[in-house]
Amino acid sequence: MKQFFKMTLATVCGIVIFTLIMGFFLVLSLLGMVASDSASTKVKDNSVFVLKLDGTIDERAESGSVYDEVLNMGDMSAMGLDDLIASIRKAKENENIKGIYLEGGIASFDSPATAQQLRDALKDFKKSGKWIVAYADQYMQASYYVATVADKIYLNSHGMIDFKGLGGKGEYYKGLYDKLGIKYQAAKVGKYKSYVERNTLTGMSDYDREQRTVYLNGIWNYWLKEMAEGRKVKVEDLNKLANDSIMAFAETEDYVTAKLIDKVMFPEDIKAEIKSRLKLEKDDEIHQLTLSDMLNVKSKKDDEGEKIAIYYAYGSIVDNSAMDLISGGGHNIVGKTTAEDLRKLADDDDIKAVVFRVNSGGGSAVASEQIRHAVKLLKAKKPVVVSMGGAAASGGYWISSPASYIVAEPTTITGSIGIFGLVPNFSGLVTDKLGITFDGVTTNKYADYETDLVLGKDNTEIMQHMQTYINHGYLEFLDIVAEGRGMKPAQVDSIAQGRVWLASDALKIKLVDQLGSLDDAVKKAAELAKLKEYHTTTYPGKADWMDMFLSKENKGSYLDGRFQKELKTLLGDLYTPLMEIRQIVKDDSRIQARMLDDIRVK
Repeated sequence: MKQFFKMTLATVCGIVIFTLIMGFFLVLSLLGMVASDSASTKVKDNSVFVLKLDGTIDERAESGSVYDEVLNMGDMSAMGLDDLIASIRKAKENENIKGIYLEGGIASFDSPATAQQLRDALKDFKKSGKWIVAYADQYMQASYYVATVADKIYLNSHGMIDFKGLGGKGEYYKGLYDKLGIKYQAAKVGKYKSYVERNTLTGMSDYDREQRTVYLNGIWNYWLKEMAEGRKVKVEDLNKLANDSIMAFAETEDYVTAKLIDKVMFPEDIKAEIKSRLKLEKDDEIHQLTLSDMLNVKSKKDDEGEKIAIYYAYGSIVDNSAMDLISGGGHNIVGKTTAEDLRKLADDDDIKAVVFRVNSGGGSAVASEQIRHAVKLLKAKKPVVVSMGGAAASGGYWISSPASYIVAEPTTITGSIGIFGLVPNFSGLVTDKLGITFDGVTTNKYADYETDLVLGKDNTEIMQHMQTYINHGYLEFLDIVAEGRGMKPAQVDSIAQGRVWLASDALKIKLVDQLGSLDDAVKKAAELAKLKEYHTTTYPGKADWMDMFLSKENKGSYLDGRFQKELKTLLGDLYTPLMEIRQIVKDDSRIQARMLDDIRVK
C-alpha cells in the first residue's frame, strides 16, 4: 500500500509539473503574439533606427532564444543579413523614422560580400534624404568600411580604428600530423584546388598564393573606392594610411586629421548630436527602434501581384541532416531536403519564378549533383535566377550552374571548379607508435579496402583508383558547367582548375551574367517570367523558438546548437577551420567539391 501511494503521488506530481510547464509556454506564446501584434504599430513619430554593428552577421539568422523571440528583449548578437536589409528598407519607407544611428564596430561578417551588401543597403537608404550617423568605441576594419556610408563618423576619445588592409595567415597542420604519425592522402584535380593544402603541406603553394592575391586585392580595391567616396578623400591616400597604420595613429585625434572620422567625442556627446538632428530638447526622450523592433514593423509593400520565391541555400553542402551536429551546429545545405524543397516550388503554380540565393563554399559532390538536378527540373517549369552571396564556389557553383541567369555581388567569391578526396592514414600512429597491427581474411581483393586505406602501410594502388574516380568527377563537373553556361568543356577547363574568382573577374569569363544585389536578381526573375506586378516570399521558413524547443534534435546538452554558439564566440577565427577539419573527417562523402577555407572579416 505504501508503494501504491508513492506511485500515485509521483504521477500526480508529474501531471502538475507538466501542466505548469505547458502553461508557462502557453503564456509565453500569448505574450509573443501580443508583442508581435503591438510592435507593428509602435513606430512613433521622430524615431531613429539603432543598428548595432556588434556580434556576428551571417546570411540568415537562426532563431534566437525564448527571451529574444517572445519578450523582444534588447537586440541580437547573431544577425542575419536578410533581416538587416529588410529592416533598413522598412526604415527608408517609414516616414516616422528620421534616420539610422550605427553604434559599435566590432561586428564579424561571414564574408567581405556580406559587409558590402549591408553597406549597399545603407547607401540606398540615404537616397530617401534621411541621415545616417555612426559612433563606436572602436571599429574593426569591415565595420569601418560599412560606417563610411554615414554622413558623420564619430569615435570615442580613447577609441581606435583597425585599418590595415586585408589578409592573414592560415594554419597548416602537416607538421603536427607528422609528429603524430598521421598522413593525409589527397586525390584532386585542379592546380588551384587548395583546400587540401593545410593538411598536406607546411605552407601555401604558389598557385594558392596567386589566386588569393588576386581576389584579396580585388576586394580591397573595391572597398577603398567606396570608402574614399564616402569620406571624400583620395583612394591612394587611404591606401597609404593602411600601409602606415601602425605608426600613423598615435593619438585618437590623428584619425580626424586623416579624415577617417569627423570628430572625437564622449557617449553623452553623441546622444546630444542625435537629439539635435531630431530637433529634441535636452530632456526629451529619443524614440529608438532596435533590429528586433524593426523585424515586427509592417512594411508598406503589399502582397499584390504574382509570387516570386526566394530560396536560401547557405552553408556547407552535405548529404544528410546529421552533418549539422558534426559541422558544429551551423546551418548546412542538405542535398535531399533542398532537392525536395525545389521540387515543391516547381509544382507550385502560384510561384511564377524562383530566385535561388546561394552562399556556399561547397561540400559533398553527391549532394551538389542532387541539388543541381532539382534546379534543372525547376528551370524547365519556370525561370530560376541565382543570386550569389558571399561565396558560390565549388559545390556552390555546381548547384548554381544550371540557372536561367546568375547575378553575383561585386565581391562574391565564385568558381573553384574542381574536386578532391581527402583521406587520413593512421598507420604511422596506430602501428608504428602504438604497436597495433591488423590481420584477417577476405573473399575479394578490395573487400576491406576502407581499412587498408586508413590503416594500411602501402595503399598506393587504392589511391590510384581514387584519383581515377576524381578525374572522372572533374570531367563531369566541366560538362555540367559547360551545359549550364553555354560553353565547351575545354573553355571551362581553361578557367577552372579549382581556381576561385572574384565576381567582377568572373563576369568577364562568363561564369556570371551580371553584378548586382538580391533585389537585382528578383527584378531579373520578374523580367524572365514577364511579370509586371509581383511580391516575394522566402523559403524555407525559419524555425521559431517553439520549434527549436520541441525539436528532438535539441537535446539541451553541450552537444546542441546553443553550446556551439558559445564555442564559436570563444574560439573566434579558429572556430571555422577546426569545424571544417572535423567535418571533412566525418563526412560520409569522400568526394568533395569544396572551395578554399572560409573567409571571415572583421
